[in-house]
Amino acid sequence: MVSANLGVFYYVLDHIYATFLHRTKLSTPFFSRGWGGSKLDLLERMAKQLFPQAAAQSWPPNLVQPIWKTVWETKDACLREGIFRTPCDEELINALPPESHNARVAFLAPKFVPPQKMACVVHLAGTGDHTFERRLRLGGPLLKQNIATMVLESPFYGHRRPRLQCGAKLLCVSDLLLLGRATIDESRSLLHWLEVEAGFGKTGICGLSMGGVHAAMVGSLHPTPIATLPFLAPHSAVVAFCEGVFKYATAWEALREDAAQKTGMTLEQVRERLRSVLSLTDVTRFPIPKNPQAVIFVAATDDGYIPKHSVLELQRAWPGSEVRWVTGGHVSSFLLHNDAFRKAIVDALNMLEWRES
Repeated sequence: MVSANLGVFYYVLDHIYATFLHRTKLSTPFFSRGWGGSKLDLLERMAKQLFPQAAAQSWPPNLVQPIWKTVWETKDACLREGIFRTPCDEELINALPPESHNARVAFLAPKFVPPQKMACVVHLAGTGDHTFERRLRLGGPLLKQNIATMVLESPFYGHRRPRLQCGAKLLCVSDLLLLGRATIDESRSLLHWLEVEAGFGKTGICGLSMGGVHAAMVGSLHPTPIATLPFLAPHSAVVAFCEGVFKYATAWEALREDAAQKTGMTLEQVRERLRSVLSLTDVTRFPIPKNPQAVIFVAATDDGYIPKHSVLELQRAWPGSEVRWVTGGHVSSFLLHNDAFRKAIVDALNMLEWRES
């Protein structure tokens, strides 16, 4: 009975948090400027190259050469920040806001350990994660196990946020797909840099919530086995915006008015169109990663944002992968279960063979 009551508490906590953050009028809702016009058309065309026939993607990706500066160092570790031009195709770069053209990363690594004897995991941002700090705190304790952390600042976030955007509330539906596609391209290029240029012996990709969806996509696309760690993540953005609490933070009327200029759509038709567009992010349509045993999902038992069926749907699509459950909701697990996330990172990396130097 206590456990059941606690589960209800966690679930309600998610909805209280969501009500305060999304149902009040304290901030602009998602997609207040509509669908994105020609940008959305472009992304739907480009999606055919990535979803679902992702295995045919060219490799290696466009090279990146970050320009590094040291933030701090101790006798055992060093934190550097780097900046590089996004490696996306020019057509995609032209669709991105100018503020997102340059990418930023933080790179926390042990000192005096040969890269071929180390692992490095790229950490991707969840919704609203504009800074490096939270992900550096997650990865920091792993230094003792010779696991480095690379944190990517997402397009549309942090220093890359467009001037007119309020917080994490993307202005157009096309921005969500642009954010995802650019994050995938940048992550793939960073992994290639870590493996080929830096010479790390093992690599991985992880992310929480939205970042977990992107991590799953990147892990699926990588041509060699890597650790893939989606945390508190759905199998598709449809779940978050059409079923979860983000549906209360979406500017449905703005989307209807934008669509009505051409088609006179009803609100129900608008919801169906958004569902159709966001189905492009369905990771179950992606190829199975090269080593599914190195895929570990961490999900919450009472998540008010991500229903259990969504996590299990992707796990079933990738036989051999593992789901681990932590007690709590989306918000509480985000705050309280970093140790479980770290253990999953270590265990997934242990499923990989060391690369030959």
